[in-house]
Amino acid sequence: MQKPSKRPSPPTRRRGTAAHFIEDKLGLGLVTFTLEELLQKGGLSRTAARNQLLHLGWKVTRVAPRQEFFLILSPEQRALGAPPVAWWLDAYFRWLGRPYYVALQSAAAEYGVMPQAIQVVQVMTDKPRRELALGRIRLQFFVKKRIDRTPVDSVQNAYAALIISTREATCLDLIRYAARIGGMERAAETIRPLLPHLDRRKILRTLAAEDDPKTTQRFEQILAAFRHRTLASAVRHYLSHAGRNT
Repeated sequence: MQKPSKRPSPPTRRRGTAAHFIEDKLGLGLVTFTLEELLQKGGLSRTAARNQLLHLGWKVTRVAPRQEFFLILSPEQRALGAPPVAWWLDAYFRWLGRPYYVALQSAAAEYGVMPQAIQVVQVMTDKPRRELALGRIRLQFFVKKRIDRTPVDSVQNAYAALIISTREATCLDLIRYAARIGGMERAAETIRPLLPHLDRRKILRTLAAEDDPKTTQRFEQILAAFRHRTLASAVRHYLSHAGRNT
């Protein structure tokens, strides 16, 4: 009687599947993945996939405990606890299906303005989100209901796609959210180095898009205080014209 042949291990338990999947990701220059993606491409069961990820230790971390969106760490990133935020923020928000942009002092820092070092990455989105902490990296979220009206740009020559508010929109946001970032004095301190790089036409388009008279008035006052008379005059003219149309 012929002995039955040995059955192969079920595909849902193949060892090393998650590790090979992650190596393939890194080979493509990617540092993010979702559990669903691993399940589809690796042929693992949900339980087996989670167990394999647990055994990878510090090489993989979740963005949030209840979210199955993962980051891949290289050895040099182990101390930080995550890859640089700019490498994965866009992919994370695409996975969430929510709009976002790098904002406020973090946006100013992208434009070369760093009055004081900040320890968090400030992100604007359309719904409240809890602050994220991944090792030494922290993300603080701000809410803007009409986020789609804010002029944004893409960071040039970045490792991955990254959306950031324009200089003009950054100035207005710094005023609007001043109470949460250290007060109006600190907001003005961040705005001042941006002023020589502002474009008059872009300012007017941004003011119209944002449609926030109180913030616009404070912006005009800051421009006047820093003696940017041409820009202050343009904003003052905009305010008087907008007032006649209300």
